[in-house]
Amino acid sequence: QVQLVESGGGLVQPGGSLRLSCAASEVTSRINLMSWYRQAPGKERELVAICTRGGSTKYADSVKGRFTISRENAKNTVYLQMNSLKPEDTAVYYCNAAEYSGGSYWGQGTQVTVSS
Repeated sequence: QVQLVESGGGLVQPGGSLRLSCAASEVTSRINLMSWYRQAPGKERELVAICTRGGSTKYADSVKGRFTISRENAKNTVYLQMNSLKPEDTAVYYCNAAEYSGGSYWGQGTQVTVSS
């Protein structure tokens, strides 16, 4: 059972930046995709960004050009660099790791609040 530990959330003013990190409890080649999702109050969880083991990335339209996902396979760690933050980015951000076999793991979530 892989455990994911997220860090880096917090309170930031509009226009500011935060960097989220998500580390897996073990280094495993079973993991293909590592992703970030977010869930705002009263809304469904949505995909923010995804990164394949080979480094290909995809972003939600709402964060393109502002967020950057990256990963270190040797550490099974994924990052989310968030720039030009907006109040509407406020949410709990969750890390997900998906195995080639279909297994999926979630982190506990980290709160990001964008407010002046």
